[in-house]
Amino acid sequence: MNPDMVAELLRQMMREAVILAGPLLIFATVVSFVLSLVQTLTSLQDQSLTSVPRLLAVAMVLLVGMPWFLNRMATYTRLLFIDLHRYLG
Repeated sequence: MNPDMVAELLRQMMREAVILAGPLLIFATVVSFVLSLVQTLTSLQDQSLTSVPRLLAVAMVLLVGMPWFLNRMATYTRLLFIDLHRYLG
């Protein structure tokens, strides 16, 4: 396996990681922004007020999106195993 193949594998892996983490990060950012806005408008400064709803929101996105996440990871793994001969020899 030459350095170009390693770079290609890492590029594909990082692309899949960004695609899989993107919805979670975007949703957590939106929820955090909304909660911060509510905190600012109501002058409530309790840290648990933002962390608990954010954790629950991310957990809900994980539960709802789990079929898509698993399908995406399984497809990537399947393609990696199909092309394994290219990388080994």
